[in-house]
Amino acid sequence: MVKVLLKKLDPSVELPSYKTDGASGIDLMAFIKKPINLKPYTSCLIPTGISLAFSDEFEIQIRPRSGLAAKNNISVLNTPGTIDSDYRGEIKVILFNHGSNDFLISNKDRIAQMVLTPVIKMNLEETDDLPNTVRGEDGFGSTGK
Repeated sequence: MVKVLLKKLDPSVELPSYKTDGASGIDLMAFIKKPINLKPYTSCLIPTGISLAFSDEFEIQIRPRSGLAAKNNISVLNTPGTIDSDYRGEIKVILFNHGSNDFLISNKDRIAQMVLTPVIKMNLEETDDLPNTVRGEDGFGSTGK
């Protein structure tokens, strides 16, 4: 296990937790004063009432909850969202309603999940030539259906 420091931004914030022993993500909950009606084909920024601190060898990815996606067409817009190790502000989630019905978000609703993920830093080296491959410069859809 890796230590992640969590700061509650309000005493009434409920701490997020793993829901099962095998879960890789911790569910994030909405921390809102009044319900938010998410209209079809729109997005909104949902606060969680927490901020975090963790080692620069990691990032936290914000991912959709499969149940919300399957049952209500609700997803994280910029999935996966990235929380960098040097960010100390409130964790907020951009939810998007892909469905044709309004979706009501209430305080303490589980809206997304966060996963701690290792980060491998790149050492970019400029060059005039890249090694050849079978695919080459062929792009989107070039390998088939």
